[in-house]
Amino acid sequence: MDGKVVIVTGASSGIGLATARVFGAKGAKVVLAARRLELLEQLAPSVAPSDRVLCVACDVTREEDCRALVEKTVARFGRIDVLVNNAGISMRAMFRDLDLKVLHSLMDVNFWGTVNCSKAALPYLLESKGSLVGVISIAGYSALPARSGYSASKYAVRGFLDTLRIEYLKDGLNVLVFAPGYTASNVRNAALTADGSPQGDTPLDEGKLMSAEACAEKLYKAVLHRRSQVTLTALGRLTVLFHRLFPRLTDRMTYSFIAREAGSPFQ
Repeated sequence: MDGKVVIVTGASSGIGLATARVFGAKGAKVVLAARRLELLEQLAPSVAPSDRVLCVACDVTREEDCRALVEKTVARFGRIDVLVNNAGISMRAMFRDLDLKVLHSLMDVNFWGTVNCSKAALPYLLESKGSLVGVISIAGYSALPARSGYSASKYAVRGFLDTLRIEYLKDGLNVLVFAPGYTASNVRNAALTADGSPQGDTPLDEGKLMSAEACAEKLYKAVLHRRSQVTLTALGRLTVLFHRLFPRLTDRMTYSFIAREAGSPFQ
């Protein structure tokens, strides 16, 4: 990755920041994209030297922001080799209680954010025969209750990227669908509740989850080896397999698993 140009969205925390740091440590030129420019600039020295890092304020729900992100990247570094679509939000509420604006928000960030950035970067990725990455979730293979918008958006991202992989099969573009399992981050704290307000807490013991750094290392290796699909954690791989082979059993097991969460919506 020495000298390659990598854009990471949602780069201000969690998997996004850890991914940016891994690529930076490997010699890549890294573009950090998120809504809070000041925070990105504070984090930039931990990613790469100033001549190899660029911070861009970008709201991925805005098509014009995504175009500007790509334009600023090319103006500074001249090319794009990897786009990591990581920006995303979650939710936790039963559908019956949900304000539909929450579903719109989830689709706008998770799905349309990936579409907007991918559309803007695609000509440069085709030119470099680079990698287009979408960070989804096990919930993009096997749905999670009380996360209807989250699961729907991640399923949609997977379908979108799988389609692009086939469309550009003969053009040298690598398309990676990267599905972490439960990973320690602030995504659950920021998850939207029924009325759209942040949850503010996590129902999981974050210390027992895969670290964002370990997840980022696996993402880096997947890009390096031009993988098309990666599913992390033994539980995650088993869930995907069981969902395919025993869907009704998986539904019951998933229900039981979520019912045991702290503050479960089933209670």
